[in-house]
Amino acid sequence: MTDLAGELRGAVRGEVAFDATSRALVTMDASNYRRVPAGVVAPRDADDVAAVLEVCRARGVPVVARGGGTSIAGQATGTGVVLDFTRHMNALLELDPGSRTAVVQPGLVLDRLQEAAAPHGLRFGPDPSTHSRCTLGGMIGNNACGSHSVAWGTTADSVRELSVLTARGRPLRLGRHWAGAPDGLRELAEAEAARLRTGFPDLPRRISGYALDALLPENGADVARSFCGSEGTLGILTEAVVELVRAPAARALAVLGYGDESAAAEAAAGLLPHRPLTVEGMAADLVRSPAGLPRGGAWLFVETGGRTPASARARAEEVVRAADVVDALVVTDPAARRALWRIREDASGTATRMPDGTEAWPGWEDCAVPPARLGAYLRDFRALLSDHGLRGTPYGHFGDGCVHVRIDFDLLTPDGIGRFRRFSEELADLVVAHGGSLSGEHGDGQARAELLPRMYGAGTVRLFERAKGVWDPDDLLNPGMLVRPAPLDGNLRFSVLPDRPVDVAFGYPADGGDFRAAVRRCVGVAKCRTATASGPAVMCPSFRATGEEEHSTRGRARLLHEMLAGEVVTDGWRSTEVRDALDLCLSCKGCRTDCPVGVDMATYKAEFLHHHYAGRRRPAAHHSMGRLPQWLRLVALTRTAPLLNALARVRPLGQLAKRLGGIAPEREIPRLARRTFTGWWRKRSPAGAPQGSGGGSGELVVLWPDTFTEYLSPSVGRAAVRVLEAAGLVVALPPTLTTRGAAVGDGRSGAATALLTARRARVCCGLTYLSTGQLDRARTVLRRTLDLMEPVLRAGVPVVVLEPSCAAALRTDLPELLHDDPRAARLSSAVLTFAEALERHAPGWTPPAVGRPVAGQTHCHQHAVLGDAPDRRLREAAGLTGELSGGCCGLAGNFGFEKGHFEVSRTCAEEQLLPSVRQAPRGTVILADGFSCRTQLEQLAGTRGRHLAEVLARALDREERGGD
Repeated sequence: MTDLAGELRGAVRGEVAFDATSRALVTMDASNYRRVPAGVVAPRDADDVAAVLEVCRARGVPVVARGGGTSIAGQATGTGVVLDFTRHMNALLELDPGSRTAVVQPGLVLDRLQEAAAPHGLRFGPDPSTHSRCTLGGMIGNNACGSHSVAWGTTADSVRELSVLTARGRPLRLGRHWAGAPDGLRELAEAEAARLRTGFPDLPRRISGYALDALLPENGADVARSFCGSEGTLGILTEAVVELVRAPAARALAVLGYGDESAAAEAAAGLLPHRPLTVEGMAADLVRSPAGLPRGGAWLFVETGGRTPASARARAEEVVRAADVVDALVVTDPAARRALWRIREDASGTATRMPDGTEAWPGWEDCAVPPARLGAYLRDFRALLSDHGLRGTPYGHFGDGCVHVRIDFDLLTPDGIGRFRRFSEELADLVVAHGGSLSGEHGDGQARAELLPRMYGAGTVRLFERAKGVWDPDDLLNPGMLVRPAPLDGNLRFSVLPDRPVDVAFGYPADGGDFRAAVRRCVGVAKCRTATASGPAVMCPSFRATGEEEHSTRGRARLLHEMLAGEVVTDGWRSTEVRDALDLCLSCKGCRTDCPVGVDMATYKAEFLHHHYAGRRRPAAHHSMGRLPQWLRLVALTRTAPLLNALARVRPLGQLAKRLGGIAPEREIPRLARRTFTGWWRKRSPAGAPQGSGGGSGELVVLWPDTFTEYLSPSVGRAAVRVLEAAGLVVALPPTLTTRGAAVGDGRSGAATALLTARRARVCCGLTYLSTGQLDRARTVLRRTLDLMEPVLRAGVPVVVLEPSCAAALRTDLPELLHDDPRAARLSSAVLTFAEALERHAPGWTPPAVGRPVAGQTHCHQHAVLGDAPDRRLREAAGLTGELSGGCCGLAGNFGFEKGHFEVSRTCAEEQLLPSVRQAPRGTVILADGFSCRTQLEQLAGTRGRHLAEVLARALDREERGGD
C-alpha cells in the first residue's frame, strides 16, 4: 500500500493518510460492522476526488465516501480508500433566500446550514437526531429523514440538483427529466417501467434499495432523486443544490402520555390530519428521568407551528383534545422545548443499554410500515422478540410508521450470532407482511441488503444490480453494499476483540468489570463531534478546539478498540497512537454525562497511562504536577513558600523550573500560600476542641482540606468555615493520625497514649495521581486516606469537599479504583459539595443577600459527576442572578500547564468562559469554584474568580458591618 499512498500524494492536493491512527479512526461507523481501510484521503475539491478515482480504478482499489460516520448499517466503512469530506469539502457555497435554495458541499454539517438559513426564516426540512454532526453528503447518501419528515419529507424531497463523479471519473449534473443520467440508465428504466410501477411499496419511509421508481415519467424522471439513498455505490457526490422550507415563526410542543407504547403507536396515525410538524414516539424505558414529562408509560412528541406563539399553542391544544391520552403537556418556551427534545434525541444512545445495563445493538434500527399498521406491527414485533428471547425498546417516527430499536443481541458468541441471523430473517418477513420497508431512514448497508430479495423479490434485486452496473461497471464504489452484499453477520466489529477480559486497575462497575465492554460502550453516534457546545454541555472540548476526530471521545474509543484488536494498532498498551490521541484529553469527564451511552474517557485515559508507563520513564509533568501534593506538603513543612514564590518570579529561574517540570513556558507558576489552610485552622481552633470551633449547636460536618485549598487557595477554606458556622453547623477537619478509635478531630487531635503507634498523615483524594495514570500511587494514597477517615465513616459524618474535581474523584474514582474496599463506597456516599451540605444539613438557614449578577462557568466535574442543582438554588436564595456558562475552562488541572497544551487550553477557555466574563456588566460576581478555573481566569483574562463560599462569606461580613 506504500505505492498507492505515494501515487495518491502525487495526484491530490488534500491530505493522504495511511498511518495506523488515520485508518483506525474510520474502521467503524455507528453500526455493528468493521472494515479496515487501506488509507484515508481528505480531498480539497472535485478535482481531488477525480484523481483519487483514477488512481484507485487503475489499481482496483475500492473507494468509500464518508461524512460524519454516523451511519447505522455499515455503509460508511470500507476496505479501500476512504474519502473524508468533513475536513475541506464542507462549505456552504451559496444560500438564496429568494429561491429558497442552498448550494452545499458534501462535508457540510447540517446544523451549519440550519444556522445560515435561520436568519431568513428558512431551514432544511430533514433533521436526524445527529443533526449537530451529520453531513449533507451522508444524508443524501442514506436519504435521511428525521423527526420532521411528516411535514417536510425525506432528504430526497429536498434535493434539486446533484453534482457527482462516476467511478470512471465522468462529471454529471443530476436533475429532473433525465438530466445527468449516465449512458444506459434511461434505456434500462424504460424497459423495466412495469416493474418500477408495481414493485415498490408506497409508504412515506421507503428507504431500502435504489429509488429507481423516481425515474418514471410520472415522477419527473428525476435522476437526482433516484441517486438519493444509493449509499455511495453509484457515484461520488461533490456538490448539491437543496431546497429549503419556510420555518414556522412560532412552535409549540404537545407531549402526550399513553399507558404504553402500543397505545401511542395506535394513536399516531390519527393525529396526521391535524398537519403536525412531528409525531415522535418513545417509551419510559428510554428515559433516564421522567422529570418534566406528563404521566404515562409512553409518549408522543407532537410539534405544531404557527405565525404566533398563540396560534402554535392553539394547534397543539387542538391535538391534545383530539388525542385519547393519560396526561398531556403543552410547551411553548423555547428552552423548555429544547430540553424535552434532548430526551428524544438522546434515545439513539440511551437505547444502547437495557435498563439492567445489558448491551443492545443496532441492525434492525429503523424498519418502517404504513403508519396505520404501526400498532399491529409493534405487537407482532414484540412477540417475535419474545420468541427469540430478545429485548428491545422501540421508539422513533411513529407518525411515519418508522421504528428505531436497539436489541440485546449476543454478537460475541457463535450461538448468539446465529440467533441474530435467524431473527433478522424472520423480522424481514414480518416487515414485508405488514407492507413495510426494511429500512425507513438509515439505509440497508450491510445490515439489511442481504435480505432485500424478501422485500423486493429476486427480479427487482437483479434490476438493482443492473443499475449499479450502469453507474459503476467496475464495482469500485462501496462494494458489498446494496447489491452483491456482504453477509449480515460478517465483519462484526466485536469479533476482533480479545476472548478474555483484559487485566485492568479500575473496577468498571457499569460494564461488569470488563474493559472490553467499556470500550464497546461507544457505538459511534458521535455526539462528541458537535462543533459548538450548547447550554451546560461540556463534551468534547478538545474536539471543538482541534476539529480532529482523534481528539473526540469517539475517536479515542475507536483507537482503544483497535488497540485491543491488535490488527491496526499493534503495540497494545504501549501504543503511541493511543497515547497521542489521549494526550489532548482534558479528563473533564464531560463524556461521562453528555455522551448518551456514558463513555468515561477520563477513566480510560488514566487506565491507559497506568499501563503505558508501567516500568518506563514518565514525562516530567507526571512527576512535577502528578505528585503535586507531595511537593506542596514538603514546602509547607520547610516553610519555604515565600522563597519559592520569589524565585519563580525571577524569569530565568522560573523558565528553568518550567522546563525541568514539563510546564508550558507560556504559563505563570501559581503563587503558594504563605500560610496553609490547616495552619490557619490550628491558630483559630482552641486546643482540646476536637469537634472544631464556632460554638454552633448544629450538625457536625468534616471539611476536606484538599491540596488546592490547603496550599494554594486557603481563603476558600476560611470562607467555607465562616459560612458553614454561620449556618449553625459545627466544622471539623479530618483526623491526621491513624489511631484506632480516635474521635472525629480537628486536624490536631489524637490520643496521647496512642502516639507511639500512630502515624501522622494527611487525607488526599488522589486526583493528581489519577489524572496522570499513577494508579499504584493513587491506591496507596487512597487507602491511607481511608485509614485516616475510618472514625469519620464510623460516625456517619458528612464530608464537605470544596474543590469540585476533588469531590468528583472521591465520589466516582475512589470506589471504582478501590472496588475491593467497602470503605471506599462509604466515603464516596459521605461526600457533599458546599451547596449540598448547606441544603441538606442547614435547611432552615437563609444565606446573606448578595443581590448581584453572576458570570463564569460551572466546573466540568461538577456538571459531569456532582450536579449543580443545589448550587443553583443557593445562588438564587442569595440573590445571585444569571446563568453560568457550560464547556470547560481548558486548564483542567495539570492539562493546561503541561508543555504543548497551552494553545488548546486557551482555545477551550475562549469558547465560553472568557467571552462570558468579558461581556459581563460592571459589578458582576465572577464565580469559579475550581482552582483551575480561577487560575485560567487570572492568567488569561486578568480577572479574579471567586468560590461561592468566598462570595457568601464576604456578604456575611458586609451584613455584620451594617451593609457597607
